[in-house]
Amino acid sequence: MSSRQQPRWTQTWLGGVRSAGVDLGYPGERLGLPRQGSGAVAGFGRRIGALVIDWMICTWAIAQGLLRVNPAEQGWVPLAIFALANILLVGTTGMTFGMRLLGIRVATLDGGRPRFVPVLARTLLLCLAVPALIWDRDQRGLHDRAANTVVVRL
Repeated sequence: MSSRQQPRWTQTWLGGVRSAGVDLGYPGERLGLPRQGSGAVAGFGRRIGALVIDWMICTWAIAQGLLRVNPAEQGWVPLAIFALANILLVGTTGMTFGMRLLGIRVATLDGGRPRFVPVLARTLLLCLAVPALIWDRDQRGLHDRAANTVVVRL
């Protein structure tokens, strides 16, 4: 192979192994999930959209509207409401309000609904934010990996 056909070292370093021509498959293939449609790994846009919807509900509707708490003065209140809502809703239905609106849910790797302890661990890591921003090639954050869950489309 000539040097013109090989990628430059900066392309593999900056773009990852996919830019070097390595086929890693689609997100969720290693987990046995379909490429598209129901049961496929949910995309970044839907996940962020659901998170924004849930955060707005917890901050504006519940903290300010129902509890009359100013989030600027007591910033921990919306976070506590967010954590409680995630634990209750994901633990019982597998999804939050934002997830339901955008057509996604949290599932175990075998497709079922996650149990209480993994949901608790997932929620605590999600509230730390950083673990949710570190993803693997199946688009699972550290919080999903710790709980053995994956966010899939409905």
